[in-house]
Amino acid sequence: MNQSRPKVRRSRALGIPLTPKDVRYFERRPFPPGEHGRKRKTTSDYKTRLLEKQRLRAQYDISETQLRSAFDRAKRGGGKTGDQLITQLESRLDATVLRAGFARTIYQARQVVSHQHVVVNGQRVDRPSYKVRPGDVVAIADKSKQKPPFQVAASGAHATAPGYLEVSIADLVCRVLREPRRDEVPVVCEEQLVVEYYSR
Repeated sequence: MNQSRPKVRRSRALGIPLTPKDVRYFERRPFPPGEHGRKRKTTSDYKTRLLEKQRLRAQYDISETQLRSAFDRAKRGGGKTGDQLITQLESRLDATVLRAGFARTIYQARQVVSHQHVVVNGQRVDRPSYKVRPGDVVAIADKSKQKPPFQVAASGAHATAPGYLEVSIADLVCRVLREPRRDEVPVVCEEQLVVEYYSR
């Protein structure tokens, strides 16, 4: 497989594997791409915060505008802004589909939602940014369950559901029990640096 694949290069640039397939490439070459990748110099505080913000964006596959909006909501929400920011991002429907084990990557989860394979409380929702709340039931639509990707998911191939979701993986149904705690979210990020980036 060509190591110049965009996601592999992006993983190396950000310092984190963005998909399961990228892990082996990243572990073999854990430095940024390009001829000067191994010689990356010490960087400024601004660049450190910028990189952390880009890493967070990449892990949720969202735009700058979407991340900024999530930050603004987090800031208004009270409590620790960094934790609130992660909570805002985890409440996205595509993130919920990923955490429930209905998709292998955030990219696949976004596609699953936008192609209308997901229902929330019995209603089809095709917006990856749709906000789920405690008590919501998220499921793969009955007509979609026989498709090969969902049969793979129903076998438990991607199942690593966190404690804030109650998942019946064989039925491809999950209930949002509560908001997540930061230690339950498998995102590699020092969110305080992101807060500092937007607060500068």
